[in-house]
Amino acid sequence: MYVCLCHGVTDREIREAAENGVSSMRQLGKELGVGTQCGRCACTAREILRESRSTDYLALANLLAQPA
Repeated sequence: MYVCLCHGVTDREIREAAENGVSSMRQLGKELGVGTQCGRCACTAREILRESRSTDYLALANLLAQPA
């Protein structure tokens, strides 16, 4: 789904950027231009970025919670 119409950025591209280390909206704006034009995409992009980063955190927490 398109998240940023001004720059033609999809949710998949945002998730991919998060996998590659982007962890803030500022970085996302520099990498993909998200939120730098009209700003209507910022809330949705932030939510997708947060979801993408939280799965990494939860996976790591689950890994660390397992007995050795």
